[in-house]
Amino acid sequence: MEPVNILFAEDDVNLGKVLTTYLTGKGYTIQHATNGEIAYEMFCKDDFDICIIDVMMPLMDGFTLAQEIRKLDKKIPIIFLTAKNLQEDMIKGLSIGGDDYITKPFSIEVLLARIQALLRRANSQEPVDEVIKLGDVQFDKMKQTLTIKGEEKKITTREAELLQMLIDKKNDVLERGYALKKIWGDDSYYNARNMDVYITKLRKYFKGEPNIQIINVHGIGFKLVISD
Repeated sequence: MEPVNILFAEDDVNLGKVLTTYLTGKGYTIQHATNGEIAYEMFCKDDFDICIIDVMMPLMDGFTLAQEIRKLDKKIPIIFLTAKNLQEDMIKGLSIGGDDYITKPFSIEVLLARIQALLRRANSQEPVDEVIKLGDVQFDKMKQTLTIKGEEKKITTREAELLQMLIDKKNDVLERGYALKKIWGDDSYYNARNMDVYITKLRKYFKGEPNIQIINVHGIGFKLVISD
């Protein structure tokens, strides 16, 4: 089992070192960002299990960072850290998608207990069905196949990854830069051209399915639209 990967956004370098050392010693993998913009870049490039976000940070504050993360991932647990013990801040943090809120100074042991509780809750959710129905089409993520009109087509790993990301954002926009960083590692021009090729191939698979469309959202990304 792979260790839990934590995104820790905190501009206090000393607290960052202390918490990183402590959680690493407990068997967690932790990546520390000293501002919100760096944290967002990290989130786009890697897969995380939980986010710990300081509210007051330079370049991009914690609330804005959490909102951007929630656009990309609706389910990842988020814990806010703040030096301000104000009810309105707590309400705001929870209302924009935070799962927990801890005021400074805090006990590291208490933070660890909160992390473990949120991870237990996330892991206890029903597993996602690996065979997904898209209208009359079946997508088997594990086998990397599409079954269309009874005919099974094998697709590549990149095609399967890209299709899964489109499904996760079904009827919503999958941002081009986010998909490139998650699948290819960076959003270079060469990788962008590669992704366009894969999008074209996915569209061909669904050519005979009028209820399934992958449309361009100019300047932003792509949207998988499935109509009844």
